[in-house]
Amino acid sequence: MSFRTPEILPSVILDDIRGAQKMLSGVARVTPMEGSRHLSQLVGAPVHLKCENLQRTGSFKLRGAYVRIAGLRPEERAAGVVAASAGNHAQGVALASSLLGVRSTVFMPVGAPLPKVAATREYGADVRLQGQVVDETLAAAEDYARETGAVLIHPFDHPDIIAGQGTVGLEILEQCPQVRTILVGIGGGGLAAGIAVAVKTLRPDVKVIGVQAEGAAAYPPSLAAGRPVSILQPSTMADGIKVGRPGDVPFKIIGDLVEEVRTVSEDALSSALLLCLERAKMVVEPAGASTVAALLSDPRSFEGPVVALLSGGNVDPLLMQRILRHGMAAAGRYLSLRLRLTDRPGALAGLLGLLSVADANVLDVSHVRTDPRLGLTEVEVELHLETKGPEHCEEVAATLRAEGYTVMG
Repeated sequence: MSFRTPEILPSVILDDIRGAQKMLSGVARVTPMEGSRHLSQLVGAPVHLKCENLQRTGSFKLRGAYVRIAGLRPEERAAGVVAASAGNHAQGVALASSLLGVRSTVFMPVGAPLPKVAATREYGADVRLQGQVVDETLAAAEDYARETGAVLIHPFDHPDIIAGQGTVGLEILEQCPQVRTILVGIGGGGLAAGIAVAVKTLRPDVKVIGVQAEGAAAYPPSLAAGRPVSILQPSTMADGIKVGRPGDVPFKIIGDLVEEVRTVSEDALSSALLLCLERAKMVVEPAGASTVAALLSDPRSFEGPVVALLSGGNVDPLLMQRILRHGMAAAGRYLSLRLRLTDRPGALAGLLGLLSVADANVLDVSHVRTDPRLGLTEVEVELHLETKGPEHCEEVAATLRAEGYTVMG
């Protein structure tokens, strides 16, 4: 596949996506779709999870990268390819290039998670760490392309990439023909655009709804302006959808075919990742959990059956640890409080015993005796507790107050 009319902005049609599906046969997995009883009860309609986190390389990115590289002319393949990415696109380009026998160079930020760097190298790419943020890394990749003649493989702003990602839409219709709403995370827009073309061409009655992180939501202002606009310093834990400007090619498609683009908070992303792990037994990165975050944020606003796309599962273990703590706090599973005790032997032991009876798990205790705010016989204790949820938090606090403790929050 290639640009059909160089003079105008290219687009994508269903035939492109069907062609990509044939090209990807035996290369990309037809990923499973799993029902979620918990989310179905919450939404009041069947909810299914399309598990692209189980795709080769751990995300949907292999689809578009393979189609794009496979479509290069022989002389372009001989020159090699170059890409810039913090993780998923890097791995997709590396594996696709190896499968096609094409030399690949991938620029990654200096602070990219080590597991993602190691995986990209293992897939066969020459990895170069340059730049502190992806924009700087992309500039380095563009310089390399100019200097060497290597073909730059953009992560979302090319019709071949969009056609490859659109094969996810064909699979959703095949696996859940009764679907009424499809939720998909949006960064630059390649995945949402491809799915929208496939789905809206075959089933115009199905709603396609995009989801962005609040701190990196370039699409709502861009759609309002009628053109792609940049947002300064996008900020979100969901690095897979942390894009400051929509792609020109996907923007037009999304503007025409996607019903709406919603935003979700960092708390919702954390809670969604925790839910995927606990209830669906799925390891999902924050960007991949964005669709579940949308369901949690406004569950009764979607017509079912609903398909929520889990776009990727490449999450750094250290980030996962921090996100899970944040998710538990957002879900009311952590309780932090301060109280004052009489400074006498056994006072702290008595408090901890009471918390044990209340079935609260003590994670951390801070014991302060020297503070000008305290009386001569007082000591302040700060507690971090693991609880069973918001109602249990209230029960624990009520139990402490009933025993005469002053809970300061």
